[in-house]
Amino acid sequence: MRENKQNRSKAKASTLWLGIVVIGIFIGELFFYTWCRVQCTGMGYEMTRLENQYQKLAAMKSSLTVETARLKSPERIARTAKEHLGLMMPGPEQMVIMP
Repeated sequence: MRENKQNRSKAKASTLWLGIVVIGIFIGELFFYTWCRVQCTGMGYEMTRLENQYQKLAAMKSSLTVETARLKSPERIARTAKEHLGLMMPGPEQMVIMP
């Protein structure tokens, strides 16, 4: 009778530990799944932020390209040379033709 009781209590203890281990694994899986979802959402936010930053930089590059072309125009350079620096186009007597 005593052996039977001991076997029953050992069986109950092993069943209890098995249940605790299964529940622990299940809770661990839930935490891991939650962590993965949080990381995925965070990456989505980061990708959206970087995409917006890329769009802003592309627009800035486009406007800078237009401004560079405007600043390099020969008409603007000639006007600035005349108005601000007092330069004039050389006359025929000032030109030297190289052989």
